[in-house]
Amino acid sequence: MKNRTVLVVDDEKKIVDVVAAYLSKEGFHVLTAADGEEALGILKKETVHLIVLDLMLPKLSGEEVCSSIRSCSDVPIIMLTAKAEENDKVEGLALGADDYLTKPFSPRELVSRVRALMRRSYREDQPLADYLIFNGGDLEVDVKKLQVKKKGQPVNFTPNELKLLYVFLINPGQIFTREQLIEKAFGYDYEGFDRTVDVHIKNIRQKIEDDPKNPVYILTVYGMGYKFGGTK
Repeated sequence: MKNRTVLVVDDEKKIVDVVAAYLSKEGFHVLTAADGEEALGILKKETVHLIVLDLMLPKLSGEEVCSSIRSCSDVPIIMLTAKAEENDKVEGLALGADDYLTKPFSPRELVSRVRALMRRSYREDQPLADYLIFNGGDLEVDVKKLQVKKKGQPVNFTPNELKLLYVFLINPGQIFTREQLIEKAFGYDYEGFDRTVDVHIKNIRQKIEDDPKNPVYILTVYGMGYKFGGTK
């Protein structure tokens, strides 16, 4: 996520300074705007990969800025607001925001949400090939079509199972905790429990392992999590 640009739009200088400092520390290039008109002007001149947008802005409201952006761009937007009511959140998301954070907020939480939304939006990690073959043709994965074959036969996966499998495929050998798998596969705001990952992995093993109790693909690393063990 190095060199990705985040535009922070807020008229409270202290908030802008803190958020910009945290994001810069994570390797993001940060642009700032103190009002809606300035934000739209920056977007016309600069390439921006994500916007942190306050709703209560001078000149143009955050809602107006969001609507204007969505009329011509699908750049990810995280809204900031002092409004905590559910209707306000629903309205903000209906305008086209991708996430919503209520003030006061933790800068670390905001950074986590920025990173998660960047990953979901740009899919920086990619597999080495469009078609992957493991263990001498035992398992085949067409990455572009999201199709999986076991011993030459198509295997049906649920969307969540495919998301999890994709994470393993693009990070072979890397150990993931349940929490990391949830964030990478489903996003920061996923409302399921971490043990739900165990259920999905059990189902995946039933579909791609010869012996699910002695897996060779989705391996358990005791006390740590899971990793992918297939060999090309």
